Amino acid sequence: MEEDGKHAGESRTPVFRTVNLTKVYRGDGNDVWALRGIDLALHEGEIVVLLGPSGSGKSTFLNILGGLDHPSSGQVFFRRQELTAFDDNALTLYRRDHIGFVFQFYNLIPSLTARENVALVTEIAANPLTPEAALALVGLEDRMDHFPAQLSGGEQQRVAVARSVAKRPDVLLCDEPTGALDSATGIGVLAAIEGVNRELGTTAVIITHNAGIAAMADRVIAFADGRIAGISVNEERLPAHAISW
Repeated sequence: MEEDGKHAGESRTPVFRTVNLTKVYRGDGNDVWALRGIDLALHEGEIVVLLGPSGSGKSTFLNILGGLDHPSSGQVFFRRQELTAFDDNALTLYRRDHIGFVFQFYNLIPSLTARENVALVTEIAANPLTPEAALALVGLEDRMDHFPAQLSGGEQQRVAVARSVAKRPDVLLCDEPTGALDSATGIGVLAAIEGVNRELGTTAVIITHNAGIAAMADRVIAFADGRIAGISVNEERLPAHAISW
C-alpha cells in the first residue's frame, strides 16, 4: 500500500480534505466508534474506490462528505470551505449545488418516465444538463420515455446516475451502486459513472465490497474498524468494461 502523499495526482486541487475526523454513536454505556481520526485528501477529477467490510466506516465517511451526517469531531473541507462549520441550511445548499448521490436502490418514481425522473432535478438546478443529455451520457437515449417497470435493474440504476449528474455536480458519491446487480449489469452502471467522470470531470467516490471494482479507480482506500488501513494507487485505470468479479 502506498501512502496518500505518494499519489501521482497529489498536485491536483483537493476537492475534499478531512482532518482527524471522528464519528461516535452514543449508546447506553455502549459507544460505537464509526470513524477514528481520518486524515485524507480526495482530488479533483479522480475516481476513488472505498473498500472494506460492513461496519468499517465507509458509509459514515461518505455521508459526512455529502453533508448527510455530522462528525463528532474533526474537520471536513470542501475546496476552501469548512463543511463542519456549516449550519443545516448551508448544508442543504451544498448538497443541492455540488453533490450527486447514487445509492444501492434506485428510488425512481414509478409513475414517471426516465426523462421525467431526471427532469425533477434539472428543474431546480442552476446550470443543468437537459434530461436528454444526461440520459444520453449513460447510454439511455433510446429508453427515455420508458417507465421504471419497463427498464431492467441496470437501466434503472443508470437513470439514477443520470438524475444525479444532470445538475452537473462537482462530486458523485456512490454507495454500493452495483450491490443489487449481477456482474454484467453492474459493469454497465460502472461504465456510466466512468463516462460521467471522463466527460464532465466529475470526482467520483464509490463504496463497494467488491475488490474487482478497484481496478477502475485512480486510488483505492481500504477501511477497517473506522480507520484507513491502506491506500493504493493504480498507475493505469482499467476501463469498467475490462473488469470482472
